[in-house]
Amino acid sequence: MQNIDPLYLLTPVVVLGFSFGLVLYWRLRRRFTGIVLLYSLGAYAGAIGAKVFVQALTLGPLSSASGSNPAILGAYYGAQTAAFEVGGAFLVAAVAIALARLGAPDAEGFGLGLALWENGVLIALPLLLDYVTYYLVLSHPGSSAAQTLYPALMSNSPALFYGPAAALPLIGWSILERVSSLFAHFAWGYLAVLGAVYRKRVYLAIALPLGFLPDFLVPFAGSLGLPAFELIVFAIAATGLAVTLGVTRSVRPQYLRQTRTPPAGAGAPGGAPDRPGPP
Repeated sequence: MQNIDPLYLLTPVVVLGFSFGLVLYWRLRRRFTGIVLLYSLGAYAGAIGAKVFVQALTLGPLSSASGSNPAILGAYYGAQTAAFEVGGAFLVAAVAIALARLGAPDAEGFGLGLALWENGVLIALPLLLDYVTYYLVLSHPGSSAAQTLYPALMSNSPALFYGPAAALPLIGWSILERVSSLFAHFAWGYLAVLGAVYRKRVYLAIALPLGFLPDFLVPFAGSLGLPAFELIVFAIAATGLAVTLGVTRSVRPQYLRQTRTPPAGAGAPGGAPDRPGPP
């Protein structure tokens, strides 16, 4: 009985490394507070819960009515991500700022928090646990658990048994997908806070396509092929991040001096700095 290639552990380990590593770096060198982590969790969990609820009610009927048309399904998925994840991030940021719990210096941390919950917690951590479990179980081929698990994995995830030459490209594309997700979540989380602080609706207009376009392309992934799909999504996310940093250049100096976490009790309630007024 063949075991899975342990190289696949690289995907969750690398994703966990940059997801938590960036948060730690921002905590130590720039600004990332517990309240930012809490509000980013609220925004992310609320969005995922809303998507699960909507899809449970509508995905089946829509697929039947549309004949699984990829353009219709893409619009369906993309609209939910734009509305719930991007729009939800703006809503949560606006509420937090109105309550003086977040300020402009928390924009970077809020975006990193969204990316952490998506990539580090929802994706990478369960994947690491799954791969470790698979490897340990299949290391004892005579056990009943291994006899049950092996055919199931061979049927549903045969790529886990590929050799290094075939596994490494798949690992690379998987990591690139999470980097794209990091860029997109950071960008729209960053825009959400700054848009709410400075009352710039254009920031929402820039952020919405970052949620819509990648998920719109998901039903086309099979026809595009894995490399083309991942490169297109990465190009969208990287372009969105570059545009985000470009359009916020004028407001960045107004908060950069406050990006280091203040001493306990400093600033507004929750450790957030006083909210700056609109420019």
